Formats: sequence, structure tokens, C-alpha cells
Amino acid sequence: MLLQIKNVLTADELLQAQNIISDAPWVAGAESAGKQAADVKNNQQIPHECDAARAIRNLVLRGLDRHPTFFSATLPKRVFPPRVNRYGGDTNAFGNHVDNSIRFAPDTGLRIRTDISCTLFLAEPDQYDGGELVIQDLGGPRSIKYAAGDAVIYPGTTLHQVAPVTRGYRLACFFWIESMVRADEQRRLLFDLDTTIIAMRNATGDNAATVALTGTYHNLLRMWADT
Repeated sequence: MLLQIKNVLTADELLQAQNIISDAPWVAGAESAGKQAADVKNNQQIPHECDAARAIRNLVLRGLDRHPTFFSATLPKRVFPPRVNRYGGDTNAFGNHVDNSIRFAPDTGLRIRTDISCTLFLAEPDQYDGGELVIQDLGGPRSIKYAAGDAVIYPGTTLHQVAPVTRGYRLACFFWIESMVRADEQRRLLFDLDTTIIAMRNATGDNAATVALTGTYHNLLRMWADT
């Protein structure tokens, strides 16, 4: 499932993140990539353990925690600590690749299965040219370039790239989610059902139908979830 998650960060939080980034150190992004990805990865990242990275990571995790659409769509079991990257100048692109299936969370040492990939945009689209996240979807390539504060989630199995940035700088957070529900098609069914139940409750309030559908949702989640 490819889905836009709007307003993960507020305007004030975005300003905080951008102020933090303005004084942050940068290192070559290829240092954290696997062998195949490193060959096509040409960007920069904020070192994971520096104060700036910790501050932005906390902002993003708080934003995700309060966002109902993110929870409904991903059903997170573990979230890889968000990292910050930058594309522009001589380090401006990331060629076609598939994300590593397992990542090691540096803070805890836990292995995290990358069921879902996520990019949270920190720069507005008019601040840079190019830099689209190009995802190979079933219907062909999808070019993603959302407003600052918005995020996109998509299956970790997907071939994708970041197109070359030809003006300005593309700033974003990136991370992965291990879901309680491993299969993408099952997560999509649960998300669609949850969205439908919410719409019905908003339109008519609780009734026998909404209660029954809610029970079906939780029974499916109980059947499929690994906590």
C-alpha cells in the first residue's frame, strides 16, 4: 500500500526541525547503506548519534505517535529510529534500489524487519527542483514530492529511487516500520475496514452494524497480528 500521511509535523515542529538542521553536521549517506545500495547512493546524512539527529528523531516519533492514520495504516510493532538525509549539489541522487530486509536499530540492537518504508518531507516542494521519490508501483512509476510535514509509506519490497536534485536541497527523514501484520494485502484490508467503520460512525453514530464491523476488524487483527 502506497499512502500519503498528511501533517505528521506541525508548522512549529517543522520550524524546529529546520533550525536544528541548519547547524547539523553531515556525512556521506553511503556509509549506512548495503553494498548494492551504496553503489547508487549519493546523498548526505546527519550522523545518527549526534544531538541534532536525536532532537529531530524525537520530534518525528512524537508526531507519529499522535497520528491515527499512521497507526491504522502501518499497525507498528517497531519503528526504526528516523534518520535525516539531504540531496543537493554534488550529492544529489539515489539510484534504483530495494531497502535491506532487516535493519539493526543502533539504540537498542534490535533487528527490525522492514515491512514498510517511510519518507517524511522536511523541505517544501518549491525549495528544490527534482528530488522526486520514484516508486515502482503496479501501474508503473509513481513520483512523490509532498509538502513539508507530510509523509509517504510504501512496501519495503518496492524498487524505488530519488531523482537528481538540480536546484536547492531536498531534506527528509527516512525510516522503516516492522508491522504487527506482516502481509501488505492484510494490512490494506484492515486499513480499508477501519476507514469504513470510522466513516460510518461519523455519519450515523454507533449502531448494530458498526459494532459488528468493529468486532470483525478486531477478530481479523487478532488472527493476523504478531505482537
